[in-house]
Amino acid sequence: MKNITKLLAFMLVAIMAVACFAACGEEKTVDYVIATDKGFSPFEFQDADGNIVGIDMDILAAIAEDQGFTYELQYIGWDAAIAACQAGQADGMIAGASITEERKASGWTFSDGYYDATQGMAVAADSDITGFADLAGKKVAVKNGTMSNNYAESIKDEYGFEVVTFSTSPDMYQAVMGGQADACLDDTPILKYNIKIGELSMKFVEGTENEPAQYGFAIFDESKSDLVEKFNAGLKNIKESGKYDEIIAKYLG
Repeated sequence: MKNITKLLAFMLVAIMAVACFAACGEEKTVDYVIATDKGFSPFEFQDADGNIVGIDMDILAAIAEDQGFTYELQYIGWDAAIAACQAGQADGMIAGASITEERKASGWTFSDGYYDATQGMAVAADSDITGFADLAGKKVAVKNGTMSNNYAESIKDEYGFEVVTFSTSPDMYQAVMGGQADACLDDTPILKYNIKIGELSMKFVEGTENEPAQYGFAIFDESKSDLVEKFNAGLKNIKESGKYDEIIAKYLG
């Protein structure tokens, strides 16, 4: 009887251990939570299968592999990504964020720059707008809180147009294609890429670009500075190995 009791007790412990192992196995843990923008192709966007892909995504994945860390991605949009980092719900963000002194002063901590980009103007495919001089009395769409937003604000009085802000790039583009806005300002590689692949029924207005600014990975909490250090180290390594050039060529040629 005593042996049977011991056997039953042993079996119970074994069953509990297996159950615990299974439960623990289901609980996935990662080193970092990274937030990103939505609809910002070719840097971050959803492909036909629902996967989040793009230049930023490939660079992040390559750096994580190089530096040996894991991460969970939050595909939540520009404003939401910033808010998540500021609230401590995400450790950092990669979203085509231009490195500026103004952002640094307001609490952003950036990595080394990983891409140089300008802002430029696009209009509907059938528009007769050929430059900023044609914008008097018209509406120019921008995404809230971006470099393009700042660019538009800096020249609106000179050219006499109204700035209209949107939370997402798709909404901004739709406003132009739908006639609610006459033009939009956005990062040049984004506009040219989406026009090229036929995603946007628009045309880029050459000669409207500003001075280039670098994109950087960002954190909002100094206690996460190790993440920036890993990003910088990994970025250096993937540039030296040629992996970085492969990623850029994959999307931009």
